[in-house]
Amino acid sequence: MKRKYLTQEEIEKLLSATDRMPFPERNRCLILMAFIHGFRASELLGLRLSDIDLAGRQLYIRRLKNGFSTCHPLLPDEYNVLKSWLRARKYLEKGADGDWLFLSLRRHPLSRQQFFYILREAGRLAELTIAPHPHMLRHAAATPLLTKGLIHDSYRTIWDTGISSTP
Repeated sequence: MKRKYLTQEEIEKLLSATDRMPFPERNRCLILMAFIHGFRASELLGLRLSDIDLAGRQLYIRRLKNGFSTCHPLLPDEYNVLKSWLRARKYLEKGADGDWLFLSLRRHPLSRQQFFYILREAGRLAELTIAPHPHMLRHAAATPLLTKGLIHDSYRTIWDTGISSTP
């Protein structure tokens, strides 16, 4: 049976690999936020600038598939990575197609296919033995963070099917 999640070590390798990719700030932000919040690809790519409250260090998340939409705190590392991406994103803003958080080099909203490619390329550069896909970040998110006490129990609402569905 194929593994459906990434380990903490594999997540760290993916994040490090983004430094060797075009637009490392965007790609690091994509992967880190997908992991921390257990996003589905469409939820992540549907984020808009107006969903971010940097001053309050909060993020509004619209959950799909009958999920619970709510505000989540931005963790310190996530906040720094997000600020770095927003600085780099300014170069794409002129002529951008809407206020989407994640843009392609052509200034359009990043597509699911592009996110899939970015993750696969990061996996190749990280020399992972498993080919990562976006949903693996969702599966990887809950259990290690909660068991290590790295995030507050309020994050249990992130995974709308409950913590028991996570490996």
